[in-house]
Amino acid sequence: MKRILLLVCFCCAFTLAQAQYSLRLVVTEVGAKKLDDIYVTGSFNNWNPGEDKYKLKPFGPTRRAIVLKDLPAGKYEFKFTRGSLDKVETTAKGEDISNRTIELNNDESVNVTIPGWKDDYPDKPRPFTATPQVHLLDSAFNMPQLNRTRRIWIYLPKSYEGLKGKSYPVLYMHDGQKLFNENTGNSDEWGIDEYLDSVQKAGGKECIVVGIDNGGDKRNVEYNPYNNQKYGAGEGKQYVDFIAQTLKPYIDSKYRTQKDAAHTWIAGSSLGGLISLYAVMQYPTVFGAVGVFSPAFWIAPDLTTDLTNTKWQVQPRFYFYAGGKESDEMVPDMDKVIGVIEKKSQYDLRRSYFPLGQHNEKYWRKEFGDFYKWLAK
Repeated sequence: MKRILLLVCFCCAFTLAQAQYSLRLVVTEVGAKKLDDIYVTGSFNNWNPGEDKYKLKPFGPTRRAIVLKDLPAGKYEFKFTRGSLDKVETTAKGEDISNRTIELNNDESVNVTIPGWKDDYPDKPRPFTATPQVHLLDSAFNMPQLNRTRRIWIYLPKSYEGLKGKSYPVLYMHDGQKLFNENTGNSDEWGIDEYLDSVQKAGGKECIVVGIDNGGDKRNVEYNPYNNQKYGAGEGKQYVDFIAQTLKPYIDSKYRTQKDAAHTWIAGSSLGGLISLYAVMQYPTVFGAVGVFSPAFWIAPDLTTDLTNTKWQVQPRFYFYAGGKESDEMVPDMDKVIGVIEKKSQYDLRRSYFPLGQHNEKYWRKEFGDFYKWLAK
């Protein structure tokens, strides 16, 4: 009898685990371009904005609808487009909107309205927000390991010109377009320069920041050391080699830097967080501390194995951050990596979590101050 009950319980649990549901999406009203095709894109189709399978069909005189079938239980994010992300839905004023979300535990039907489309509201030029401490290091700095060039920025503390005998720590960061200036990033920026200016004003510890622009369509491979079926062969090792073997020696030769690992740091967000951690795995005698913001560990499942096998003679310091409004995998993936590090003999590690944090510069900017205080202690 016990065996029968156990079998029944197992079957019930298996059935629940395998449960799949339908999601019916109905667009009841469209603010403009009412006759154009409408697509839904989201976490269920890798955010492909114009996939025929996800085109809505006419439903009644004015409505469009689609039924997404066989979806496992869980949280889904989605938006509507007219076939490309340049034609994604917006507010009635053309403002960007957050991803729509739904927690699917049953069959669901959702009615939505689309007030506007992005291409009806051409982007206005973003304001120039960099402080005078930000300088263009080079518009086409040579990257011999990757056989390409890259624009690179440098932030020099306000005291740099006045205190000729003073040397400074250096923080290397990725996605340089978005660190200092809304004009170059075409979106919110980290505000690194404004924050560090305030640190100097308060008499705090100053540093140099080197911002390396991402490579646009090369970003997914440059910031990933592993091969990926969707994005191709990873170039993360070559990218990290470039920073450690080419860029850092150049910076050290041209500027008054504190060259040792204890005063050489690296940080980034999303894929930039992944490649920053990889940098201290490969070059622990070069980078003594790392900031890992909202890391995209999902794209690199082999990372934990390599991290387990990494043997640090001098272990770097680690700062991890994630937000509660990011993907469902973000925090578990990050904690798995943290667990691997904590099993090693010695570590200086801080884990930061903000329940309302989303995957964007607004929230990384908020976290940067706490990271820098920890970094400069």
